Amino acid sequence: MAKTILDVQQLVVEYPAKGFGKEPFRALHGVSANIAEHETLGLVGESGSGKTTLGRALLGLAPITQGQVTFDGQDITHVSRKERAKLSRDIQVVFQDPYTSLNPSMDIGRILSEPLQIQGVEKSEANKRIATLLDQVGLPSDSIHRLPREFSGGQRQRVAIARALALSPKLIICDEPVSALDLTTQAKILDIFLQIQKDTGVAYLFISHDLDVVRHISHRVAVMYKGEIVEQGPSTKVTVNPDHAYTQRLLLSSPVPDPDKQLARRIDRKQLMESSKIA
Repeated sequence: MAKTILDVQQLVVEYPAKGFGKEPFRALHGVSANIAEHETLGLVGESGSGKTTLGRALLGLAPITQGQVTFDGQDITHVSRKERAKLSRDIQVVFQDPYTSLNPSMDIGRILSEPLQIQGVEKSEANKRIATLLDQVGLPSDSIHRLPREFSGGQRQRVAIARALALSPKLIICDEPVSALDLTTQAKILDIFLQIQKDTGVAYLFISHDLDVVRHISHRVAVMYKGEIVEQGPSTKVTVNPDHAYTQRLLLSSPVPDPDKQLARRIDRKQLMESSKIA
């Protein structure tokens, strides 16, 4: 049985109240989940469900008020800024928007060398590592001399993936990494994620609003609704034959190329919404 690399237990995230007499806003309500080594956990839900908040909490970017986060056997729930910086070697992130996640004034060589330099990697070793990274994400070696604006959206996301891989992390948190891309480019980027996992054994928390995307890349799937995980299990079960009414609604919302099947899905979705309490 694979070792658990990330364990989240009863996580609560609350933001301070805005305005006198207001109650704090609770974004997560006792969320529990885990990820094993070499595994991808897909985290799916609509906007406002809490999935991105969970990712931010794991990165130390959202206020955890209750619960515990354990990474590779270490409690990281409330680690210091210094300890959090050390964790960046093992926990990395790929954000949604490749257009804003890269420094526009830095060429690709500097973008990829920066995390290596921070960790004290010598220049010659860093250059070798950068060449390997570019090869892993399918970019030519002369990319190091170009600026982000010279690349397409899919190419920029490849650069962002290469940057996340630079320090050989154990876990990458992928926050909607393909949602800003067209369908053809999405498929190529997902294949890169899969090949990298096969080659390196890195684990992913893959956050998306798209059930089809998480079905393609995930071993297991957790479904979030109003700050709670309402269903989780094997990808083939949750994304094809879900138990919870909310997951069923997500499935029926997924587009299909056949117009007749799409119409049938719309009818089924309407009936489901009328018969359930899911808003």
